[in-house]
Amino acid sequence: MIKFGGGANNNSSAGGRGPIIRMANTNSHGQGGIDCCFCRCCTCIHLEYLRTVPGIIKLLETVISGFIQSLLINYGLRYSATIGSAFEGALTTSSACFLTSAVLLACYVISEKSYRLIRASLFEMMFNSLSCFLYLSSTAYLAFATKMFLWPMYVITPGFDVYPAMTAAYMLSGVVGILHGTDAYFSLQHYRSQR
Repeated sequence: MIKFGGGANNNSSAGGRGPIIRMANTNSHGQGGIDCCFCRCCTCIHLEYLRTVPGIIKLLETVISGFIQSLLINYGLRYSATIGSAFEGALTTSSACFLTSAVLLACYVISEKSYRLIRASLFEMMFNSLSCFLYLSSTAYLAFATKMFLWPMYVITPGFDVYPAMTAAYMLSGVVGILHGTDAYFSLQHYRSQR
C-alpha cells in the first residue's frame, strides 16, 4: 500500500519537490495458498506463517505441549495420588496451553488477517507471559515431587517407567516455558510496532 503525504503545506516546506511517497508496512506473509503446477490453490491457507520465527515457535509450543499432556496422562495418571497436586498443576497447565496454542496456530495458518489482528493485540502477549510463568512454576513443582516420591520407587522397583516419563515431562515443560517466554517477547515487539 502506498500512502501519499503532502499537500499545500508539505509542498512548500519540501522546497516545491512534489508529494512525499511512503510505503506502508503490511506485514504480509505473501500470496498464501499452495503451489500446484502453474497456479495457486487454497489461497485462504497461509503456510508462509510456519516459515517465520514466531510460526516455528508456535508450532513447537503446540507439539511439545501435546506430547507433555500425553506423557502425563499415559504414565502419570495412575500415580497421580502419589505425585499429588504437582501432577494436577502440570496437567492443567499443559492442557490449557496446548488447546490455546493449537487454536491460535490454526487461526494463524487459515487466516492472515487473524494473525495480524490477534498478534497486534494484548491477548497473545498476556497468554504467552502467563503460560511461561505457569510452565516454569509447574515444572519446578513436578520436578520436586518426582524426585521426592517417584525416585525411591524407581530405585526399588525394576521396570518402573513412570519416573523417566515424569522426568521427561518436567524437562519438556521447562523448554516450553522458555519458548512461551520467547514468544511473549516477540509478541511485545510486534505490539509495540503496531502502535
